[in-house]
Amino acid sequence: MSRIGNNPIAIPDGVTIEVKDNEVTVKGKLGELVQEFSGVSIKVEDGQAWVTRPSDSKEHKAKHGLYRSLILNMVEGVSKGWTKELELVGVGYRASNQGQKLDLAVGFSHNIVLDIAPEVKIETVSEKGKNPIVKLTSHDKQLVGQVAAKIRSFRKPEPYKGKGIKFVGEQLRRKAGKSA
Repeated sequence: MSRIGNNPIAIPDGVTIEVKDNEVTVKGKLGELVQEFSGVSIKVEDGQAWVTRPSDSKEHKAKHGLYRSLILNMVEGVSKGWTKELELVGVGYRASNQGQKLDLAVGFSHNIVLDIAPEVKIETVSEKGKNPIVKLTSHDKQLVGQVAAKIRSFRKPEPYKGKGIKFVGEQLRRKAGKSA
C-alpha cells in the first residue's frame, strides 16, 4: 500500500490546480506547470488535492505515489520555488554569468560556456578566500536538477583531493593516496 499516495496535498493560498482529461495544471505566483498522468484519478476539494488509484495492481500502486509526489513538487515550485547550489572546489576554478550564459573555468585549456534555459534563474557568487558558488533557481524541480547535473558533469569531484564541481553540503567519499 502506498503511504505517500494516500496523503492529501495541501494547496496554499494563491495556487490553483486544474484537472482536464489526463493533464493536471498547477498555477501560482512563480509560474505554471503542466503534467500528464495516467492510471490514477485526481480530485481537488476544500484546499486539498487527492490522488486515488482504481485497483491494487502493481502498476497502479507505483503510479499512485509517483503522481502524488510530482504534483506536490509542482505545488511547492509555483509557490516557493526550488534552488540548487553548486560549489567549485579547486585552485583557479571560476564561474561567471552574463544573462543566461554560464562561463566556467574548471581546469581545462578552454572555458566552458553553457546556455541555461530561460525558466532557470542563474546567479554566481565569488568571494575572496572562498570557493565560487553557482545558484540555480526555478519553479520546475526537474529542470533545476537537470541543469545542475549537467553543470556537475563537466568536472565531477574526484575522491583524492576533492577537486571538482559538487553540490553545497554534499558529502564526498574520500580515499587515502598511495602509501609510501
